Amino acid sequence: MDEAESGADTPSRLIDGRIAELADWRGETLARLRALIKEADPDVTEEWKWRGVPVWEHDGIVCTGETYKAVVKMTFARGASLEDPAGLFNSSLEGNTRRAIDFREGEAIREDALKALVRAAVALNRSSRAKKRK
Repeated sequence: MDEAESGADTPSRLIDGRIAELADWRGETLARLRALIKEADPDVTEEWKWRGVPVWEHDGIVCTGETYKAVVKMTFARGASLEDPAGLFNSSLEGNTRRAIDFREGEAIREDALKALVRAAVALNRSSRAKKRK
């Protein structure tokens, strides 16, 4: 019996629940970010970690989708190592590893640039994994 048959909450169902419970612009934004992540990388997997944080992985963590009162924060696990030609990163800029994008109510999502950033994060994870196998 798999998770779906047993009635267990899968990470995807938990993310669905988070989006529904927010029932405001934050839920809409998280749902749109989720769709863009999946468009950028159809092979991405969804996880639910750290007591309620949506996480997208492909050969390692790509990004998280945290929701706060005033922002939806998309944190890229290895963002400091990514090129950001569109200048999307606007949060967590001082660290050596992560970088984040804070989305506020009413802000437009630069979809093509965001998908390019997701694809770059996946490529970075793949290249790191390949190096570890050698």
